[in-house]
Amino acid sequence: MQAVQESGYERPTPIQARAIPHLLAGRDLLGLAQTGTGKTAAFVLPILQRLMESKKRAAPKSMRALILTPTRELAVQIRDSLRTYGKHLPIRSTQIFGGVGQSPQVDALRKGIDIVVATPGRLIDLIQQGHVRLESAEVFVLDEADRMLDMGFIRDIRRITPLLPKQRQTLLFSATMPSDVADLAKGLLKDPVRVEVVPQSTTAERIDQKLFYVARGNKRALLAQLLGEPEMRRAIVFTRTKHGANRLAEQLEKDGFVTAAIHGNKSQGARQQALNAFKNGKVKVLVATDIAARGIDVDDISHIVNYELPMEPEAYVHRIGRTARAGASGIALSFCDSEERGLLRDIERIIRVKLPVVEDHAFVGVAEDPAARAAAGEGLPVRHRGGNRGQHQGRPGQGARKANGGGNHRSGRSTQGAGASDSRNGGSGDSRSANSHPGQHRNGESRPQHAGNRQGQNRNHSGGGNHPGGKRQDGNRSGGNRQGGNRAGGNPR
Repeated sequence: MQAVQESGYERPTPIQARAIPHLLAGRDLLGLAQTGTGKTAAFVLPILQRLMESKKRAAPKSMRALILTPTRELAVQIRDSLRTYGKHLPIRSTQIFGGVGQSPQVDALRKGIDIVVATPGRLIDLIQQGHVRLESAEVFVLDEADRMLDMGFIRDIRRITPLLPKQRQTLLFSATMPSDVADLAKGLLKDPVRVEVVPQSTTAERIDQKLFYVARGNKRALLAQLLGEPEMRRAIVFTRTKHGANRLAEQLEKDGFVTAAIHGNKSQGARQQALNAFKNGKVKVLVATDIAARGIDVDDISHIVNYELPMEPEAYVHRIGRTARAGASGIALSFCDSEERGLLRDIERIIRVKLPVVEDHAFVGVAEDPAARAAAGEGLPVRHRGGNRGQHQGRPGQGARKANGGGNHRSGRSTQGAGASDSRNGGSGDSRSANSHPGQHRNGESRPQHAGNRQGQNRNHSGGGNHPGGKRQDGNRSGGNRQGGNRAGGNPR
């Protein structure tokens, strides 16, 4: 309680008030809560209390509590919370994710540790190398389960959970409850308590949402005008692609705004450096792809700008959830060009709100300059309706990529251009992206480079056919590109 009081908390949030008593009683729990509701403390505090009361020791190479997250940023955020709330307790924790060297992670686990916060890829790699065992885990937390499945980690989850003790407490948290998350929960949880504090896919009431109809070629000029207003103190600007994020950040720098970009192609060190500069106020504008939508926990973000509307309406909720945190208010501005009207309808349908339109901005009805349109790059990826959700068609000169049959397409390649997918092509480790919506890749975490082989694991991405390029044979994983089915080289899955 001392650390909680020192953090400035006087009363629990709704998710904490409803979840913590059940967790202290040892119940499994299915928690539905939006980001920014105090969800992390809702499971961190009971875990700390349970571990203090039992006073067991973890077996070598194992842990007493395992928290699984979809992204490196979220893992860092949860580890920071463990340090904050447990600073007066003799509880040791570590974080495991790709994009960084594995030696410090292996050293931290060698004698056993109390709590591990991990992303699936690096955890499986260390398990396969014999550096990690899960036999001592008393508590298993699957955080951001919907995002985890979006990013294609369902196979990894299914490989990890059988290695856990059958007698354990399991917690599953998710912002939304699609059918695949519900099915996962049924298989993991035993007689769970369901705690839902906010209706699914609604937006925080404290966020003032506004919509700007603007031609694509005029978006940058409108953004620069808005960023120049004094009330826009600290802003995150979301784009759909990594290439688009880099280009926009460079353009904003030329316009005189201190800007950084964060996305899957950045190394973990570069991403953390950009986040720290943003937190410290050295950077006013952070341009991000959806990889950062649930991994950024920064107070006092005044504005979220959807420079490009997300391909998936649920992502809108998670993007704007970066503001109005911890009881504060915030503003979310969305730009919509003529090609994005369908995406706007999807968003308004899922949030059950008609976004108020700003009618008097400087670019209402202004035809776009052809040169500005060219600088803005390509528009929406091709959206295939009525069949293969795994299909992705490249723009002319970019090549085409396709996964047959529906389901997820994992890729270690990156297509360049504003219309390209935001698949993670980590220069410092390996990532995955899943294409579970037409034309968009969703970003996963970095998976590390190492010399181990995966023998005999052939993956099939079609309803009866093979992944383009053939089977994944022997899968020599030396940190590399998956070419012709073999992973060799420098890019992740």
